[in-house]
Amino acid sequence: MPDTTIPVIDLAPALQGNRAERLRVAREIEAACTDIGFFTITGHGVPLALIDTLRGHASTFFNLPLDEKRRAEPERVTVPRGYRALGFDALSRGNAGDAPGDLKEYYHFGRESWPDTPYYTGETGQRYFIPNRWPARPDGFAAAAAVYYAEMERLTGQMMSLAALALGLDEDFFEDKIDRHITAMRLNFYPAQQEAPLAGQMRAGPHTDYGLLTILNGENTPGGLEVQTRGGQWLRVETAPDTFVVNIGDLLMRWTNDRWVSNVHRVVNPPPGSGPAAQRISLAFFHHPNYDALVECIAPEGQAKYPPVLSGEYRDQQYRRTRV
Repeated sequence: MPDTTIPVIDLAPALQGNRAERLRVAREIEAACTDIGFFTITGHGVPLALIDTLRGHASTFFNLPLDEKRRAEPERVTVPRGYRALGFDALSRGNAGDAPGDLKEYYHFGRESWPDTPYYTGETGQRYFIPNRWPARPDGFAAAAAVYYAEMERLTGQMMSLAALALGLDEDFFEDKIDRHITAMRLNFYPAQQEAPLAGQMRAGPHTDYGLLTILNGENTPGGLEVQTRGGQWLRVETAPDTFVVNIGDLLMRWTNDRWVSNVHRVVNPPPGSGPAAQRISLAFFHHPNYDALVECIAPEGQAKYPPVLSGEYRDQQYRRTRV
């Protein structure tokens, strides 16, 4: 596979077919994850109307006056829920970079409800299972987000089964590691740029993601997503309204002992003078294992490149590093 293309993988045969079809699609995933760590999926079963509904609510919210949006900020700056204004974090700092705050706004939310049991409601659980914060407008925002989140849960569960097959593991290898996952979503808004960015400032600086898989629905507008190939080339990632871009996160790379790559990517600035057409929204589901899942390399004894790490602790560390 050349390192100048983002492969497109049709999931429908795996989701609707027998084990032989699942293995065939798993081999395509293995090739993509080994080569570049990014691929586009079709045949995923997520209705376009559902995607469009959440995107429409996000667009309405982000185009509200700033003072109204800021009423949806969390009460404490460390709480990963609600609205964040332009420049709140700099993602490149999670990979030891140094840049001004990213030129994006975002809305951060997780699952809407969870069981009333100690895993979720105990002292540790409360760090990850946090009530969502929703704005007064637009009506239906929270409901649309909950429906979309549930569809992403279904899809990532199916994809992690395929990932296990691709790695030569039992198909259910990841099930007890993601059945109480701590996944957060971000609705990212990249406004049209009225002023020139500071030196080194981007919509999202070069970074890797932290968890297992990221599933993103984006837009083809000026100033979009780019991924760095193994050869160092920056490659534009095309998207369509009814497809998702999938990339590998740090924990899955660690689990595979670098067999799969958690690749550096960024969101570049639009060309000067692009105007309102450069406004961009992406819907990003950052699939993250149970907070107590121990991520240990599936490698022969003595060959592991990384020490074991707890899923929740790793995410906490990365969140802290990216705050401006």
